[in-house]
Amino acid sequence: MARDRRRAAAKRQLDTGPPPDIASQPTNGCIPHKPYKRVGSLLPSARNVPCPMESSDGPDAIPDATQNGEPREQFAELFECWLAERKLHLQALRAAASAPRPETPDEEAEEERRLTLLVRRVLGHCEYYYRAKAASAKRDVTPMFSPTWTSSSENLFLWVGGWRPSVAFHLIYSKSGIQLESQLAKVIRGASTRDLADLSQGQLKRIDELQRRTIRIEKEISEEEARTQEGVADKQMVLLSHVLREMGRDGKAAEMMEPAMQDKRAGMERVLERADALRQETLKGVVEILRPMQTIHFLITAAELRLRVREYGMKKDAEKGTASSG
Repeated sequence: MARDRRRAAAKRQLDTGPPPDIASQPTNGCIPHKPYKRVGSLLPSARNVPCPMESSDGPDAIPDATQNGEPREQFAELFECWLAERKLHLQALRAAASAPRPETPDEEAEEERRLTLLVRRVLGHCEYYYRAKAASAKRDVTPMFSPTWTSSSENLFLWVGGWRPSVAFHLIYSKSGIQLESQLAKVIRGASTRDLADLSQGQLKRIDELQRRTIRIEKEISEEEARTQEGVADKQMVLLSHVLREMGRDGKAAEMMEPAMQDKRAGMERVLERADALRQETLKGVVEILRPMQTIHFLITAAELRLRVREYGMKKDAEKGTASSG
């Protein structure tokens, strides 16, 4: 009886979003983006507060926040809103992972349907973020390589303006090992754990193949980034520097350098575009390999790690700021 109630509650949460205690958590005044409103309820105090991720033109539209105002400030606002929504997604993922195991084929089919829908929502949320990021980068790519919306600790581990795709595989292996150790007796008996401790040989082979491909493309992108950065010392730039030295300091220096620097920024924008594409391809590739419940555990681990590193980084930055002002 109690088990049936827990299963029904878990189903309601996945279908309609987190319960009131979760939905009432602070979201920095952000209204969840339309395609994902079922994941988290709107805050009463935020019903009329515009969110950068809200678009009247549907999920494929580019957020207004990337079109108006200062790119760095507008994207920082969008990022905070996106992060608040991600916390709501994390609550829904945790609820799915802790739901009672299905006992009948019909319950298994229903669970798979609900988990697949939840995973699609989370991936769609990530895709929307990268569309917004690309739109902002077209206006000015510079902030993407020196973000102010992330902490110093987060920036320490950035690769081409974001997370390194190959980290996803280390995440899988680390979590798989932890879950395997905690359920070793069950695994020895041949029981299914349904999490990352339950990876099959076929899955491990496909993960290894995807990892090798990802690392190869990472290397190509890193080499392209290096060539683009080295371009700041090409013949055109050195000659321009010499001309400006001869002219002396005047207000025309920046104006004369702009065409050359615009070309360099365009090169870095192309590098960022490739890196973000690889990040999305890697995430989708991992999800295609994992079973629905395994994907839930992977997404929980990835979200929790990112949020913990961010909390640590923000705390350290705050401490440094307090120390310097004191």
